[in-house]
Parts: sequence; structure tokens; C-alpha cells
Amino acid sequence: MARGSSGIVAGLTAAALAAVGFLAYQASANAPDSVAAPKPKVSSSAPAAAHDKPKAKKPPAALPAVSGSGKRVVYALEDRQVWLVDATGDVTRTFEVMPSALSPKPGTYQVVTPRSGAATKGSDGVMIEHVVRFAMVDGAAVGFSAALDGSMESPDPSLKTGGVRMSRADGDAMWAFALVGTKVVVVP
Repeated sequence: MARGSSGIVAGLTAAALAAVGFLAYQASANAPDSVAAPKPKVSSSAPAAAHDKPKAKKPPAALPAVSGSGKRVVYALEDRQVWLVDATGDVTRTFEVMPSALSPKPGTYQVVTPRSGAATKGSDGVMIEHVVRFAMVDGAAVGFSAALDGSMESPDPSLKTGGVRMSRADGDAMWAFALVGTKVVVVP
């Protein structure tokens, strides 16, 4: 196959994957309430699971050494931490996140199109903004977002949700930083 043809095939494949991701996200985000699973109620008298409680406040960990190079978003699953790293390798911002019920495997991903800045209903029923999608897990889109009410609740593990939640201020920073094509490096 000629060099130009392989580029066209790669471009069409990338566009098809982005379209499938977008359609899967739209289908999950716009499901009518009649078919959506009910949001779990948390009892204040019931002991919270370890995943429900945010980790104790501690100074942010250093940028993982195995996070690649260049401009990127680094997402540490165990630390529940994100770093925004500019093209020179300097960390411009770091913050805590609440992981989604579905987590991508460690590896390198890319912000896919289209991003959604408008307020919309997340797959868990929470109103969110600044959705930055970068992976698919078990047919669900995984991406960063901020809840309009500022909450960072632990997701219901029985729902196939892919929203990695952050504060609204951090969501604004992510939205400005992670344009389509930006590398997202997920580490354990």
C-alpha cells in the first residue's frame, strides 16, 4: 500500500473510533430516566466503603517518572491525582479527582473529539460540564468532568460510568488545557 493511502486509512480509522466513542457517550448520557438505574442513596448511619471516602489531605505527590514527555495530562489511578504538564515538562497544575466506576488500563490515550463544554446530564444522572473524553472501557466513554454542584461523590460501582470528577475550578483548567489530540497518560 502506498504511503499516502496508509495515512488516509489511519485518519479514517481515527475518525470512526471518535464517532463511535461520541455516539456511545451520547447514548449513555441521554438515556431516559425510565431506563436509567436509580441513583443510590447514601445513609449517614451506614459505614462508608473505602472507595466512598476521599483520601486524607496530603501534599500532592510528585509527577510520576514514568509519565512520558511533552504536553500531557497525567492521571494516577491509585493516588486519584491529575497533573497538567506543559510542552517543556513543567507541571502547570495538579489536583485530586474522584475516579469513575470504570477505569482505563494504564497506558497512553488521547483526548478525542468532540469535547463538550455545555452542561449535560452525566451517565450517573449528575449535571456536569467540561467533558474531556479520552478512552472507552466496556462500551462506556471515560473522561474528565466537573459536576455543576461541585460534588465529587464516589460513583455507584453497579453503574457503568466513566466520569472522572474534579472540582469546577480544576474542570475549567482541564478544559482550557486538554484540547482535542492532547495526550493523556494513565499510570497505576
